[in-house]
Amino acid sequence: MTAEGTVPGIEDVSRLAGWLAAHGVPAAERLPAVRVIAGGRSNLTYRLDFPAPSGPARLVLRRPPLGHVLPTAHDMAREYRLISALHGTGIPVATPVAFCSDTEIIGAPFYVMEYVDGVVIRTVQDATRISPEQARQVSERLAEMLAAIHQLDVAAVGLGDFGRPDGYMRRQLTRWQRQWELSVTREVPGYAELVARLEAGLPEHGEGTLVHGDFRIDNVLLAPDPEPRITAVVDWEMATLGDPLADLALTLVYWVDPDDPGWADVQVGATATAAPGFLTRREFAASYAARTGRDLSEIGYYMAFGCYKLAVVLEGINARFLQRKTVGEGFDREGKAVPMLIQRAHRMLDLNPL
Repeated sequence: MTAEGTVPGIEDVSRLAGWLAAHGVPAAERLPAVRVIAGGRSNLTYRLDFPAPSGPARLVLRRPPLGHVLPTAHDMAREYRLISALHGTGIPVATPVAFCSDTEIIGAPFYVMEYVDGVVIRTVQDATRISPEQARQVSERLAEMLAAIHQLDVAAVGLGDFGRPDGYMRRQLTRWQRQWELSVTREVPGYAELVARLEAGLPEHGEGTLVHGDFRIDNVLLAPDPEPRITAVVDWEMATLGDPLADLALTLVYWVDPDDPGWADVQVGATATAAPGFLTRREFAASYAARTGRDLSEIGYYMAFGCYKLAVVLEGINARFLQRKTVGEGFDREGKAVPMLIQRAHRMLDLNPL
């Protein structure tokens, strides 16, 4: 997509270029080519390609979704603060460039960061780019990275006040109930019963660490050769200080094993982990536990909560889709997964999912 005309979500590319030039981006003297980076289902992400004498310069812009923005969600300033704090630590993120709170520039607050080279592995077909041995290494790098996020010294990087770990799970349940009420488009069987079960089983205590909030294989960029490494962790919009087991559990909810096709039926994200070589869900959990020493005996509750949270998020996306406020393809699938996730959450509370 070129800079000519209007880009969905960016009302005036020339105004954006002028703002970037005023904030020290030399390449912005020429209008960028702008295109949506596919894959995201919430905040919108764009690649900006600037013609330059030495070759194209690239940046990435993040802004809230179009329409149906829920209270407390999609806080660009908060996300920019986080990646600024993480930049230079052992957790790789894109280099932050600038934040804009002026909604007159593109129609919403946004921030800009440097482009990071890397491969996104989302589907089983994508996973054919790497060998089974590399797939296993990628699995281990993911477990290592999630453990590193949960072991970060938040006070040392200036994030000691980024959330309130005490009472995290109770506040999460209250928050997602409220978001559901603001987003729901139909009656979903089992929803009220699930909320009651989650309320009854709320953990009394939990650790407080940095949590990503949506950690999965397609939210990292990979350099696959010669040995796989993570070049950046992306999509930090749900990050806060909270219970690390909730973070791990959502990763496990996303994780697809090759021998559980029923699990893949509710997948709305990556299916790559079903490819040869990837750790199984159980093996991934064990790798994480070995790195952190955490007890996973109650992970079934947390995975049920992860299904619930994902169902609420997808219902919000479905509401935007029905309002024709989504950008890109594939949004028609999200609403179909919501009832299946609610039922899967019930089964996780009944059985040991690992």
